[in-house]
Amino acid sequence: MHYEEEPPFADNDSPAGLDVSPVYACATRVQEAIQQVIVGQQEAIEQMLIALFTGGHVLIEGVPGIAKTLMARLLARTVAAGFSRIQFTPDLMPADVLGTPVFNLKTSEFHFKPGPIFSNIVLIDEINRAPAKTQSALFEVMEERQASIDGHTYPMASPFMVVATQNPIEQEGTYRLPEAQLDRFLFRILLEYPNLEEEKAILRRFHDDFEGRAAQSVQAVITPQDIATCRQRIEQTHISEDLLDYIATLVHQTRHHPDLSLGASPRASLAITRSAKALAAMTGRNFVTPDDIRAVTVPVLNHRILLTPEREMEGYRIQQVIEDIIRSVPVPR
Repeated sequence: MHYEEEPPFADNDSPAGLDVSPVYACATRVQEAIQQVIVGQQEAIEQMLIALFTGGHVLIEGVPGIAKTLMARLLARTVAAGFSRIQFTPDLMPADVLGTPVFNLKTSEFHFKPGPIFSNIVLIDEINRAPAKTQSALFEVMEERQASIDGHTYPMASPFMVVATQNPIEQEGTYRLPEAQLDRFLFRILLEYPNLEEEKAILRRFHDDFEGRAAQSVQAVITPQDIATCRQRIEQTHISEDLLDYIATLVHQTRHHPDLSLGASPRASLAITRSAKALAAMTGRNFVTPDDIRAVTVPVLNHRILLTPEREMEGYRIQQVIEDIIRSVPVPR
């Protein structure tokens, strides 16, 4: 996100007269804290913030060594809330994630011992290394913010956000995530290698920091109450009827595109709407523009649609199809 020196906060004559300065201020503080350690990756940080402020989850995908896990840990450190980390492995069981009833010898009763999923920001490392049985344990938690265990329902704390990572290169010993689970992620963030100048900056910044002191120095800069306030302002951010129609048309095109075998659902339309509102507020505007929508459409859709087998064999990329759809749909004036 490219913040302006003087954010264009709306005045009383703008749509709804909404003050989004708290969203802008929180986004700025978190981004500045994370960028004390992370070099580059501005879009990825921006997308993680959008998910945090809208109650979404993110899947971070990239080769080893490009700070996927570090980025998630730093985001958690900037929030004065709980954090847990789960390393997914082939032998991990649902109870290892959700928790399990434990028998108390003193009272002769069972009481529930919560698993690591019961936190505010949950990092799931290498999510595709656990089998389907364990993957399914996340379905209810991610969508409904609750876990049903032995006839009892346990709500998640607020805020609640899952940040999952996976390596797209190594496939041995991994399990492909089911489409129903992928659809529960707001974004799939595709991290790329740093460019040459960013790599030089990384070396200059960390050549004498063998113990990771810079990452340990990052402190909390926002609270759960700040996040609740941001979420409220984002919900109230204005989006015109024409732009809602624009989003619906973009998603509708995925269901009839000749290169796609699976289109996006209404959940994707809602995700684009929420994300565009958040991006607008984080930039200091209380109204959505077409640029906000186009900026979030690729990360919202790139894990929700499937290429036809023919296009996949020809080496097409999902991002290319989404960008073609964006270009083909007229922008509202």
